[in-house]
Amino acid sequence: MAETAYLSAVNYLFVIVTFLFACSEVIAAKSPNVLIIVPDDCTFNDLPLYGGKNARTPNIDRLAAQGLVFNRAYLAEAMCQPCRSELFTGRYPMSNGCSWNHSSSRPGVKSMVHHLGDLGYRVGITGKVHVKPESVYPFTKVEGFDASCVRNPTRMHSLSGISKFMSADKEQGFCLVVALVEPHVPWVMGDASKYPPRKIKLPPNIADTVITREAFSRYLAEITYMDGQVGDVLEALAQSGQADNTLVLFTSEQGSQFPGCKWTNWDTGIHTALIARWPGVVAEGERTDAMVQYADVLPTLIDAAGGKVDGKQIDGTSFLPVLRGQKQTHRRFVYGLHNNLPEGPAYPVRTVSDGKFRYLRNLRPQEMYIEKHLMGWTGKGSLNNPYWATWVRESTNNSETYKLVKRYMQRPAEQLYHTAEDPYEMSNLAGSAAYESTRKRLAAELDRWMKQQGDPGAAQDTKEALAAAREGKHLYVPPGK
Repeated sequence: MAETAYLSAVNYLFVIVTFLFACSEVIAAKSPNVLIIVPDDCTFNDLPLYGGKNARTPNIDRLAAQGLVFNRAYLAEAMCQPCRSELFTGRYPMSNGCSWNHSSSRPGVKSMVHHLGDLGYRVGITGKVHVKPESVYPFTKVEGFDASCVRNPTRMHSLSGISKFMSADKEQGFCLVVALVEPHVPWVMGDASKYPPRKIKLPPNIADTVITREAFSRYLAEITYMDGQVGDVLEALAQSGQADNTLVLFTSEQGSQFPGCKWTNWDTGIHTALIARWPGVVAEGERTDAMVQYADVLPTLIDAAGGKVDGKQIDGTSFLPVLRGQKQTHRRFVYGLHNNLPEGPAYPVRTVSDGKFRYLRNLRPQEMYIEKHLMGWTGKGSLNNPYWATWVRESTNNSETYKLVKRYMQRPAEQLYHTAEDPYEMSNLAGSAAYESTRKRLAAELDRWMKQQGDPGAAQDTKEALAAAREGKHLYVPPGK
């Protein structure tokens, strides 16, 4: 009798354990919610997480301690609209059609709204949208964060909209993009007094002038202000009760509006911050050298949601195995391009990097590079940056400032940098016999990618091509797309 009771108890315990194990498997297999936090114009290595010497970002640092930090994450084009189009479609600029700022993706292209919507997700966005057309990006608009990156001052944010969106239906997954407008110019938010200009440690690609230091102080204050918003958003997620089943991605977008960052293909333009937190799946407090690109984010989300990635519709590939700790590598190369219209006269640039070396090809090296906003354009809607004039003025008596002005405005046909050892890419190795094999290898890979993308090179950065793209009649498209 006692033996029978014992066996019954063992069997009962076995059933309970099996049930609990099965439940844990179901929970683990459940598709995660997705929260993507995107600041605006924040150079990745101005963040302490990537070696920044000035800014204080306790909330971003805390998020990094809870997740995986990507040391080598990139985007293809260092302008708001093209990089967001890449992020949302999983396609490079040529492929989705948005190859210039203030242009448009090709009609018929699908974004995360379609791909994740087909998998049962609610897909929303709050804050700055800056992508079009609506048919490609039919996000559910969520109130709470300012949509204008040029308002002075930025409207105060409210968490009620995103809290409602995250909690609306706990049986249905959500993907929410929180697109912040800091630290985009004008730099007016935050407490600049916390960053005395004289105590700032300027990066080597930024000229040291009084007005530049004042501007950099205000930029740093906006980074800290943005960090506070990140903390508020994460707290709203925690209050929703959804944090344990939410994949959080934080990325800093392209570089800031200082010369050599935004609107360039240098590393400080297209290298971006990326943090991934997913409790129980992504290791905490780890870093990875696996190379990823914005085009890889959407296929990763599709993969995590249990969907199938269609390589004919998406250029990127899933790095879910990296998130799960199953792989330490992802890409061999990352790619970039720059079309300067309508930001200034045509000045097309293309680039490729293997994570250690960067190769750039300036397709019109005989021309001067001009960016009308950064260099003091005073037309309608201008965000005039007075520091550039001080660079030009002081280059008369300061040889280092002169080199920075020349570096920005006059560029050779080819540039090669050992980015791993020269992170601000100040020493051009193109032409050096010691690095000729590296130059040839990367140049050949860039040729291959441009051909794959149907990229005509200099002919892409023309008024005719831009005008056609704005009307949805793109002149150049990748083969098979």
